[in-house]
Amino acid sequence: METSHFRPSLLVQSLLFLCFFSLLTRINALYFYMDSVTPKCFYEELPKDTLVVGNYKAEQYDASINGYSTNPDLKIFITVEEVFDNYHRVVSQRGSSGGRFTFSAADSGDHKICFTPSHATTGGWLSGGSPVGGIKLTLDLAIGETSAIESTDKGKINDIVQKVKDLNGRLQDIRREQVFQREREAEFRDQSETTNARVVRWTLVQLVVLGVTCAWQLSHLRAFFIKQKLT
Repeated sequence: METSHFRPSLLVQSLLFLCFFSLLTRINALYFYMDSVTPKCFYEELPKDTLVVGNYKAEQYDASINGYSTNPDLKIFITVEEVFDNYHRVVSQRGSSGGRFTFSAADSGDHKICFTPSHATTGGWLSGGSPVGGIKLTLDLAIGETSAIESTDKGKINDIVQKVKDLNGRLQDIRREQVFQREREAEFRDQSETTNARVVRWTLVQLVVLGVTCAWQLSHLRAFFIKQKLT
């Protein structure tokens, strides 16, 4: 009897937890096809102050492989409009075939999200042998609280912070090395000045001794010549 009561309660708790977690952050992953330069739009109802992060990837149909592949010349123009505010545009972004866009709902209501492809050559947009469309766009939308979405980027932010700390540590090491080199240069300069001063003093002493010796020899020779003359 105890087992029959325990299992339903555990199941209810698990379901409540999953429902609560789904309310915090909702991730929508989908893909759709587009022809020519016709925009593809859909509507999303968002509560106020909700952050939306979208990651997209567009691929163009290639008849040679009978499939879709990435085209570096492919561009995607993204717009987000607030339907409830007379279609006020909050996002107008032109990007490459893959990228990211973000916006925050200023108020509750429907938001119109549109994707428009563009290309350098018009012929590349024909669907050719594709039965559904010339462009395949894969879209991942993360909808939820700011803190819940930004938590996915904490790892990258922490890596960047660690790299900055490492750079600061290296700069401190370089500064300490520079200070040490300046101190060694100052010590070497002081030693050189002291040595030069000693050399100068010793040279002066030698000159004085040499002068005294010369004077004594001259005096001795003079006395010797005088003595020889008298004799």
